[in-house]
Amino acid sequence: MSAILPLSPLNDPMPHAEANAPIGIFDSGIGGLSVALEIARYLPNERIVYYADTAHVPYGPRKDQEIRELTAHAIEWLYRQGCKIAVVACNTASAFSLDYLREHYGEKFPIVGLVPALKPAVLQSKSKVVAVLATPATFRGKLIKDVMKNFAEPTGVQVLNLTCLDLVPFVEAGLQQSEACHASLRAVLDPAVAQGADYLVLGCTHYPFLKNTIRELYGDTFTMVDSGVPVARQTARILLKGQLISDQINNDHVRLECYVSGQNAEELKPVMNCLIDFELSWSIDNIVDKMC
Repeated sequence: MSAILPLSPLNDPMPHAEANAPIGIFDSGIGGLSVALEIARYLPNERIVYYADTAHVPYGPRKDQEIRELTAHAIEWLYRQGCKIAVVACNTASAFSLDYLREHYGEKFPIVGLVPALKPAVLQSKSKVVAVLATPATFRGKLIKDVMKNFAEPTGVQVLNLTCLDLVPFVEAGLQQSEACHASLRAVLDPAVAQGADYLVLGCTHYPFLKNTIRELYGDTFTMVDSGVPVARQTARILLKGQLISDQINNDHVRLECYVSGQNAEELKPVMNCLIDFELSWSIDNIVDKMC
């Protein structure tokens, strides 16, 4: 594997962040908002700077090295914005980038990643069949393979690997309730129903925004699990350990600042309006930083 270097090398690392610095969150698109919203609920005094790499979404079909380079670029951008922690709210990016990022930035800039919530599904499944809906790249990564080996195989739970590249674009376009999205979900999930899966692991941060659609199609057939709440809790633990929890609300700032690399902020505003399901001040703008 060739070296992954951020665009702006860390010749002059930032000083230790202050508690009033924002939390940085990155995803290939706006699907990572499912994680950002859980963090906003769990840590109500925190500001969030969210980077959506909409110029390159989706990441799922991309080659491993390209995913690593795009992720390194995004995390470096968040670092340069003065964030106190970065959350890689993308299962695909987490699968290939966490070790390098943590080694590069060290303890002063902690990195939180995602792994599909397969472990709780395996431990709680009654049918002993669990379906994981994720991107092909996520299934190639070491993180989910380790969970399968260490938890699913010893307990005799069958894990069904399900992929559908159409779903991320549906969420990005706000088309979760479209007939085309329904057809894609049926095509990928009907085989899991036929094989008796009782848990559905949503292994992409875009997929929690499909929960209502899946319930409409399948009722209570699946218990759906995702990583949003566990990641919010882990983020809080790390900030608490580093004495970086913000203890006061700053009403002078928008709580959720979103930036998109694809210069499509205006197009995404109505989609954001639909996805943000509680009272939260937010903004969305195109990235004009020279790094992008």
